Amino acid sequence: METKQIKLLSVGIDVGSATSHLVFSRLLLVKDEMSPTLRFNIEERKVLYEGEIIQTPLLEDKTLDIEALTGFFRKEYEHAGIDPADIQTGAVIITGESAKKHNAQQIARALSEDAGKLVAATAGPNFESLLAAMGSGATARSKVHGRTILSCDIGGGTSNLAISRNGEVLSTSCIAVGGRLLAMDSEIRIHRFADPALKIMQDIGLDYRLGDRIAKEDIGRIATRMAEVLIEVMRGPARSPLARQLMVTGDLDFSIPVDEYLFSGGVAEIIYGLKGRYNDLGSILAKRIRSLFPELGSPVVEPVNKIRATVIGAGSYSLSVSGSSGFMDDRLILPMRNIPVLRVDVELAKLGLDHVVSKVNTAFQRHDLQEGQEIVALYFRDPVRVNYPDLKLFAESVETALPNSIAKGLPIVLIFERDIACSVGNVIRRETGLKTNLLSLDELSLNDGDWIDISEPLVGKQVFPVTVKSLVFPKT
Repeated sequence: METKQIKLLSVGIDVGSATSHLVFSRLLLVKDEMSPTLRFNIEERKVLYEGEIIQTPLLEDKTLDIEALTGFFRKEYEHAGIDPADIQTGAVIITGESAKKHNAQQIARALSEDAGKLVAATAGPNFESLLAAMGSGATARSKVHGRTILSCDIGGGTSNLAISRNGEVLSTSCIAVGGRLLAMDSEIRIHRFADPALKIMQDIGLDYRLGDRIAKEDIGRIATRMAEVLIEVMRGPARSPLARQLMVTGDLDFSIPVDEYLFSGGVAEIIYGLKGRYNDLGSILAKRIRSLFPELGSPVVEPVNKIRATVIGAGSYSLSVSGSSGFMDDRLILPMRNIPVLRVDVELAKLGLDHVVSKVNTAFQRHDLQEGQEIVALYFRDPVRVNYPDLKLFAESVETALPNSIAKGLPIVLIFERDIACSVGNVIRRETGLKTNLLSLDELSLNDGDWIDISEPLVGKQVFPVTVKSLVFPKT
C-alpha cells in the first residue's frame, strides 16, 4: 500500500554561548500529490517536550565540558521518556562562543549518536543569524505579512542580525553584544569578563578587572553603551570606533528598507516582559534596548519564539526525487550524506561571470563556510536561459567561483529548481576544465540551510532519490 503520511520523532539540541537546551517534536509529513516529485511536506509539528535550560558548562580551561553536557542531555531524554534509539531525525547545533571552542566538533559528534540521522554543525556568526531569523519566526512572518523584517537574536556573547523578506534571509551580520559578557556574584564582584566587555568599559572610561566589586551605576553605564551600539548597527553601518571594534562580521545590507524589527534570544524574554536573573547584564540591557526603540523608526513586533529561536525543532526527512535529466560523473561515490544546501541568488537578467562569482561567494559567507572546505550543494532557482552562449557563460562562471573545490577534487554538486541539469552538466564538461567530480540535479525544491543525502541513481543513472533534512521552524 502506498505511503502517504509519515510520522517522525525529532530532537533539536542547541549548545550556545550562555545556555544549552533541547526540544523533542513529533512531525507529520504528508505526500504532496500535486508535486511533480511527490515530495513529502511537513504538515504538522507538535512539541512533545521543551527541556530545562541550563548555563552551558565549561571546564577551567574554558573548553566545553563534554561529560557535563552529555550527562545533562541523557537525563533530559529520561525525563521526556524517550529512548535515543527512537529518534529518527534531528540536529545538534553548536552556536556563538561555544562554536569557537576547540572541542566543539567533539561535542557535536558526541551528541549526534547517528550521523546519518542527526545533522551536527558548529554554526558561525552568519549561519547562526540565519538560524535565529528562521527559528524566531521572523522569516516566515516576512512572507505571511509581506514585510521586510530585521531580526536581532541577543544571546550571551553576541547579537545575531538578519534581514528577511518574502520568506528568505537576504542579509546577515553579528556584533559582540550579549547579556553574559559581564557576570557578577552575589556581592557584585565580577566573576566573568569577556574581551568585548573590556572594550566597552575602555570606551566609557571604566577600569575594572576580574574579581573587582563593580558599582551598580557602572553596570548601568556599560549596559547603556552596549544598547546604543546595538541600535547603531541595526539602523545603519557601524560608524563609531566602538561599534567597528565589536563587529564580528561585516555590516548588514542597508540598501534593503526595513518595515519591522523583532528581537529574540534570552535577552528578548526580558525585552518583551518576562523577569530575568540579575547576576549578569541581561535584565538591564533589555531595559536599555527597550528605551531606545523610538530610534529604530519602525514598529517592533514580538516573535513566535525567543530564547529557543536558534533551534526550535530539528530536522525532518523529506524524500524527494530529482528530475530525469540529471548529470553524473561515474567516478563519484554515492550515497553522499549531510551535505549543506547553499542557496545561490543568481538573477537571470544579470548573468555574468562577476555576478555569478559574487553570489556564490555570498552563499558561502552566509553559512560561514570557506569555498573548498567541504562538499556543499549549490542550489540555483532560475539562473540561466537554455541557449549555448548563456550556458557556456554560466559554466565558466561556476568554474571560476570554485577554484579550491576543483583543485582538491571535491565533488561539485549543483542543484536546480528548473529542468536544466543535464544541459548545464554537459556544457560544463565540454567548455571548462571541470571534467570530473560533477553531479548536476534538477526539479528539486530546497531551502537555504537544508542538508541533503543523495542516494544511488535510478532509471539509467538519471533519477536520484534525495533526502532533505530541514531544520523545522514556525510557519507563522
